[in-house]
Amino acid sequence: MSPAFDASAYGRSIADIYDATVTDLPTEATVERLALLAGDGPVLEFGIGTGRLALPLAARGLTVAGIDGSADMVEILRSKPGGERIPVSVGDFATTKVEGRFSLVALTTNTIFALPSQDAQVDCFRNAADHLLPGGRFVVETWVPDPAAFRDGSALRLLSMSEDTVLAEAARLSPAEQFMHTTKVRLTAEGVRLLPANHRYAWPAELDLMARLAGMEREHRWSDWNGSAFGDDSRAHVTVYRLPQD
Repeated sequence: MSPAFDASAYGRSIADIYDATVTDLPTEATVERLALLAGDGPVLEFGIGTGRLALPLAARGLTVAGIDGSADMVEILRSKPGGERIPVSVGDFATTKVEGRFSLVALTTNTIFALPSQDAQVDCFRNAADHLLPGGRFVVETWVPDPAAFRDGSALRLLSMSEDTVLAEAARLSPAEQFMHTTKVRLTAEGVRLLPANHRYAWPAELDLMARLAGMEREHRWSDWNGSAFGDDSRAHVTVYRLPQD
């Protein structure tokens, strides 16, 4: 992995308003699906953040642990009811190890693309496999790359709009490196907030190969957390990989 990669950078830039930026995500459906995939076993969340998923999973009685690159995000998790009871290691989830083995490792909300290179993403799959019990699952949620949506390598799109908040995103594509530089622009009555992020994107088949290199096989691929069929027009996917029983 490149020494220039800073796993804490994203959290530093967004931690104080992160919860306000994810209110439109399907949290309830995500938690329901993750709980079904985990069964009674413990869950490890890569990129646990402020606990959007971990806290409701723990409230269901599941044992939950996490890894996150941002101490700022983890501090907010700790400040929430029940957050202090969830063990979290601060570090790069592509390589950081925690104690124990888990029925489910979860990596949601496009976070696999926050890793800066194919090598780092391969390491992440291997790290997930190393933390799984035999027969355990690794679930990845992310968008499907769509270079055709860019004009001359750039794009500007409106993500959401309400009476008090407008969220837009400017993006620049580097197809040769499968890299996308983005800056979200959040406009509120308090002012303008710029939220930069980089994405090393990968096609679903590439992620499947990473799983095979880590000793896992694809079990499911859906277009959303409700289990809708994945097809040619799907713009996102939720994919479940499974470690063999023996």
